Amino acid sequence: MPSIRTTHTGSLHRPPALEQLLFEKEEGGAPAGIPDATRDAVAGIVEHQLATGIDIVNDGEMGKVGYSTYVKDRLTGFDGEERSSRRRQRDADDYPDFAELMDKLRGRVRPPDPACTGPIALRDPEAVRVDIANLQAAARAAGIGNDQLFMSAASPGVIALFLENHYYGSREEYLAALVDAMRDEYRAIVEAGITLQLDCPDFAMSYNTVFQHLSVEEFRHEVALAVEATNAAIAGLSPELVRVHLCWGNLEAPHTHDVPLRDILDIVLRADAAGISIEACNPRHGHEWEVFEEVELPDDRYVIPGVIDTTTNFVEHPELVAQRLDNYARLVGPERVVASTDCGFGTFVGRDRVVESVAWAKLASMVEGARLASERSARRAAAGRSGS
Repeated sequence: MPSIRTTHTGSLHRPPALEQLLFEKEEGGAPAGIPDATRDAVAGIVEHQLATGIDIVNDGEMGKVGYSTYVKDRLTGFDGEERSSRRRQRDADDYPDFAELMDKLRGRVRPPDPACTGPIALRDPEAVRVDIANLQAAARAAGIGNDQLFMSAASPGVIALFLENHYYGSREEYLAALVDAMRDEYRAIVEAGITLQLDCPDFAMSYNTVFQHLSVEEFRHEVALAVEATNAAIAGLSPELVRVHLCWGNLEAPHTHDVPLRDILDIVLRADAAGISIEACNPRHGHEWEVFEEVELPDDRYVIPGVIDTTTNFVEHPELVAQRLDNYARLVGPERVVASTDCGFGTFVGRDRVVESVAWAKLASMVEGARLASERSARRAAAGRSGS
């Protein structure tokens, strides 16, 4: 009986020195030490993940200031002075005292994200290849191969969510331009033999923000557009080397207006990706494993449920992690379950909510929980064979 493997969503805590350099760059500076600091950080983060027992590891997004907005430095079209006025989550309107608390607790504020104010094209094709080289060098030093590596990249839809369109005539045109510009990055990762994780929080999160005025049925149309754009961008790539991640926003908030997973899962499963990564353990979505009692996971897919939360400093007990994994393993089979985090621990530099030592304790608990769940699955399989 195969063991349940472990991974995570992408971003991890960056070393303080690298974080400071990234801030300086984001604020208009030109610090010279970023390449060396990033390369060293990637080597260290790969080693730390493996020492913790994680099976499928990445570069921790060490060189990126944000999982979605890093593309503004790699593409043309985001050089204008117009700034994003992205709508806040509907929950903030329902709970104004919560909104006030969040304002008080905010850490160092990033400069506002630029909007798209000109034609989009690939400007820096070497950036992703540097990322790949750093990760593969760290993997070689650690003695692992490409089969244990993944690398995240912003999807067309999440870029459109965070970097507003002030140039193209429609959302469809904007997505099409992003597809053309990002295709090279996706292909470079897959052709290097690394699993590509497309970050697609917009599949769910955007219902509570930019599309909060839509009905669920109207929102499903927007999700379908984003999935179509994703498929166009990865056309010709092996689905076995692609996974997508969706979430409802990596923040501790009421989430009372989140769209249910059951209302979008059929559209998400149209994505040409073998792996489906979902938030699956926070208090608003921890029950949604039940969807897979009704929706049959296609034979060529696997699910990557989040089994540890990334917004609080509670360290989940391994037994709880195992229970969460059991729910999925019983429905789709342990061989098609990969344990993960709900989201990233460092989605944007300087906005960490979980301290670094606790994050690693959580990841260690995930590894132990996966071991326990694997043992339980093996016992169930043995009991089934003996009873037949």
